[in-house]
Amino acid sequence: MSTIVAIVGRPNVGKSTLFNRLVKRREAIVDSVSGVTRDRHYGKSEWNGKEFSVIDTGGYVVGSDDIFEGEIRKQVQLAIDESDIILFVVDVEQGITPMDAAVAKILRQVKKPLFMVVNKVDNAMRDADAVEFYNLGLGDYYTISSINGSGTGDLLDAVAEKIPKEEEAESELPRFAVVGRPNAGKSSFINALIGEERNIVTNIAGTTRDSIDTKYNRFGFEFNLVDTAGIRKKSKVKEDLEFYSVMRAVRAIEHCDIAILVIDATRGFEGQDEKIFWLAEKNKKGIIILVNKWDLVEKETNTVRDFENKIKETIAPFTDVPIVFISALTKQRLFKAIESAVEVHENRKQKIQTSKLNETMLEIIQNFPPPATKGKYIKIKYCMQLPTYTPQFAFFANLPQYIRDPYKRFIENKLREQYNLTGVPIVIYFRQK
Repeated sequence: MSTIVAIVGRPNVGKSTLFNRLVKRREAIVDSVSGVTRDRHYGKSEWNGKEFSVIDTGGYVVGSDDIFEGEIRKQVQLAIDESDIILFVVDVEQGITPMDAAVAKILRQVKKPLFMVVNKVDNAMRDADAVEFYNLGLGDYYTISSINGSGTGDLLDAVAEKIPKEEEAESELPRFAVVGRPNAGKSSFINALIGEERNIVTNIAGTTRDSIDTKYNRFGFEFNLVDTAGIRKKSKVKEDLEFYSVMRAVRAIEHCDIAILVIDATRGFEGQDEKIFWLAEKNKKGIIILVNKWDLVEKETNTVRDFENKIKETIAPFTDVPIVFISALTKQRLFKAIESAVEVHENRKQKIQTSKLNETMLEIIQNFPPPATKGKYIKIKYCMQLPTYTPQFAFFANLPQYIRDPYKRFIENKLREQYNLTGVPIVIYFRQK
C-alpha cells in the first residue's frame, strides 16, 4: 500500500517546484512507457528505501492567481480526507498572509502527520525571518529552498520516518477496484454483482463519495470489491475539482491488485478513461476494461470488433487487455466480467520456471536476434523472471545498451504469446551478463 503525501498551500508559494523536486529523479525511471500522458500533479517518489506518492493540490485549481479562498479550503479539506501525510507550504518572502492563517486553522484539527514547510529560505537572514511562522500554531517547521533543494533532505528524512514499512500481504484476498468516470455505471455494476442495493444508485454524476469495500464470494470466486468515487472531469460547475476524482482514483488504484475500468458505451473511450488506464498501467496493476450500457448501443454488424479496435488503438502499445461488453442493467455478461478479472489476477501472480523460460525464449532469440548496431553483435545468453510482486523479467546480454525499443517490444510480445499475461503490465530489463 503506497502512502499518499499531499502538498497544500495558497498559490505561488512554490508547491509545484517542491513537487517536481520530490518526483523528478524518480519520474524518469518510472515513466519509461511510450505514449503515456504524464500527469503533472501526481508522481511517485522514494526516499530512504520507502516509496510514496506525491500529489500537488495546486495543480487542480481552476484559475491560479486570484483564487477564491473557498476553493483552497476545499482542496485542503480533500487533502486531509484522502492523503496520509500533509506538507503545508508557506513563503518566507510574503510572511503570514490571511489565507495562510485560514489554511492553518483547518490544519490544526488534523490528526495525521503534518509538516509545515517554509519555502524560499536561501540565506541566514531569511532563516531568522522564518520564526514568525510559529504564530500559525502548528509547532515546528522545516525551512527549504525548493528551487535549489537546500533543506529538502531533512524534510524527507522526517517524512520517511512517518511512512510505515511495506508489507506484502500475500494471504489476503485480492482487491478488485472498480474505477471509471462518473456515471459510467460502476455502482450499478457492483450492485448487479452483489444483488443488493449496497451503494445508493442515482443518475447524478458523482454520487459515490468514498470507496467502499465489499467482500464478494460467489460462483467459487472470492475477493474484495472496491467501489470508488466516479472520476470526474473539470466539470461545468466551477467548484467541482477534477482533483477529487484523481485523488480517489489514485488511492483506489494504488491499493488494488486489479483495476476494473468501467466505460460508458454510449460515450466511447474518452480522455479521462485513458488517463485512468495509464494510471493503472504505471502502477503495474492488472487491468480489465468493461464496456457498460452495451444494451443502449445500436447493434450494426461488427460493432463489438470496431469498438474494441478503437480502444486498442488508443491504449497501444499495451493492447493485451481483456475488453468485455456488459450491461449492468440487464445483467448481461457480468459473470464473464468477473471471470476475466480473476483470470488477470492469476496471470499477474504466475511464476515461470527459469529453465522453461530459457528454453522457449532463447530459441526465439536465436531465430530473431537483436539487429547489430555499429557492427557490434548483441548476444543474449540467459533470462529469468525476477522475484517481484508483478511480472518482471531480466535478459542478460553482452551489450545491453545497444538493444532498442522495437526489439524490447518484440520480446514483450513473444513473452505474451508464450505465457498468458493478458491484462498484466510487464517490465523487461536488459542487463550486462
